[in-house]
Amino acid sequence: VEYSIGELSTDFSLKASVIDSPGIHSFHSMSPDEKVTYNVLFDHDEHSRPEIVLVTVDSSQIARHLYLANQVLQCGFKTVVVLTMSDLLEKKRLRIDAKKLSDLIHCPVVIVNPRDGKGSDLLVQEIRKALEEPVKLITKPLPTTEQAILDQYDAISKIEEAVVTSKPNLDKINQKIFNTRKPEADKTSLKLDRYFLNPILGLFFFAVIMSVLFASVFWVAQPLMDMLSDGFEWLESVTVSVVPDTSWFGHFLSHGVIQGAGAVFVFFPQIAILFIVMGFLEDSGYLARGAMLIDLPLSKLGLNGRSFVPMLSGFACAIPATMAARSIPDRRERLLTIFILPLMTCSARLPVYALLIAFLVPPDKPWLAGLLLSGIYMISLFNGILIAGLVNKFRRQKKNESNFMLELPAYRRPVLRHILRSSFHKSYSYIQNAGLTIFVCAAVIWALTYFPNYKPEIPDSSSMSAEERSVQEASLRINGSYASSMARYIEPALQPLGWDWRIGVGLISAFAAREVFVSSISLTYQIADATDDPKPLLQAMQEAKNSDGKPSFGLASVIALLLFFMFAMQCTSTLAVVRKETGSWRMPILQQISFTLLAYLFALSSVKILELFGIS
Repeated sequence: VEYSIGELSTDFSLKASVIDSPGIHSFHSMSPDEKVTYNVLFDHDEHSRPEIVLVTVDSSQIARHLYLANQVLQCGFKTVVVLTMSDLLEKKRLRIDAKKLSDLIHCPVVIVNPRDGKGSDLLVQEIRKALEEPVKLITKPLPTTEQAILDQYDAISKIEEAVVTSKPNLDKINQKIFNTRKPEADKTSLKLDRYFLNPILGLFFFAVIMSVLFASVFWVAQPLMDMLSDGFEWLESVTVSVVPDTSWFGHFLSHGVIQGAGAVFVFFPQIAILFIVMGFLEDSGYLARGAMLIDLPLSKLGLNGRSFVPMLSGFACAIPATMAARSIPDRRERLLTIFILPLMTCSARLPVYALLIAFLVPPDKPWLAGLLLSGIYMISLFNGILIAGLVNKFRRQKKNESNFMLELPAYRRPVLRHILRSSFHKSYSYIQNAGLTIFVCAAVIWALTYFPNYKPEIPDSSSMSAEERSVQEASLRINGSYASSMARYIEPALQPLGWDWRIGVGLISAFAAREVFVSSISLTYQIADATDDPKPLLQAMQEAKNSDGKPSFGLASVIALLLFFMFAMQCTSTLAVVRKETGSWRMPILQQISFTLLAYLFALSSVKILELFGIS
């Protein structure tokens, strides 16, 4: 649902910019992809109207695809029709007469094979000829009637019968079948669809394929993310050695700039792998089948068949999941999908869950910890679906609002170089468009946790090691920071949950990234003191006391923290991407308020219920 722009290859000795807009069927409706293409042709703010329009037409589906070419011609554009997928006709022992088609529609027609580039030279020749033709008056498409549309499709069907013919030696029976407008479907696609579109086996294969998709985004990306994380840590250490972080400027460079950039780039492998796998599924023709299978149950909740893939990828990261929601054509269904994606258990929550579960579960029962973590994943998926159903139930609906139509292409072998090129550009777009917003937010969080007490005095520090002194200094700094002041301000709201201002600092710090909560807890609870070695984090949590003498981390308060993080919208990166994808701050602000409120209510309810059973 966006256009790309590039320069024509220098091999053709023709200087020209090429805009690739989304493929559409007509100008009549105004789905998101059709709006993009319409604006590229008629109302683009940055680029002028194109001098030549190339309309790609599937040779095996001329009856459907020539309608758009007719509309473009009627608007007055210099047009060249580019026929693709002629190899599918070859499989059916059919052929297309490009010269005859050109005569019938009064427009140049060129056969091109995008897989190997065959026919590109001829296409550029036709572009040169079109450039020499006089410029026509361009008019926007006019409203039409249903009968006029039917008449055009009837005329196009007759054109298809005239230009697509059977190869020699094909028997009369097949010739007769073709002339009755029933060309033989792709045999390979029919065989595969017996399994992939089967009501039972199809759902099984769908679950397996989607699991592989999720696993590839999560597991394959993890080593690359670790490498990037290690690289930024190394860069941070080098920066500290050159510009010590004892000054505010050095601290800003190492902890603000570098860590802020790391927060952007660390997700790049997940995004790239998601687009690569999605590209394989789309190019192969399977993605349309998966959307068809899952559409019926999700449509009952106001979602769409295309909603499930973003929801699955949301378990890795809500950022690429939000971007994957572009494939949902209906605006309301797309926005509803984006709205619930932050509820999926993303990888950034894992460090928090790992810490809290380790606190709750004895170390000799790892199976119980694994079971609890699996339950959290299932509950988050259920929460997202439930909230989608509730929002859909109470919103004002139109009759027959959902209109899920999808063309089922023939199964084909994906072209790796095309997928890699497309995935790179889409991934780079994330870095380019969302990176600045994410970096600025991370820098603001750094300033809140660093000032005004950026040079704290440490009493009796002579007996401390350099590491102990550094940890103690960081702890005192954050305790006297603006973030600490903000946390003390909201402490009355935290006390009913058994939390004090120090947990509040962790919650505020988590806005930069959820996993920052763990390091923030380490600092605010003064894990190292002046005489002892740094204590293990879990031991420090067990010994921590609130100002009233009660344990800071009791069973009820830790369960409340788990529930809070399951719902809370604490991810600046996701907020920035949601704002970019929806075009305004309305959605991210609504997510921030509603999910934070839900998180607080569920956490408070859990504490009160557990207190009724004598659990604190």
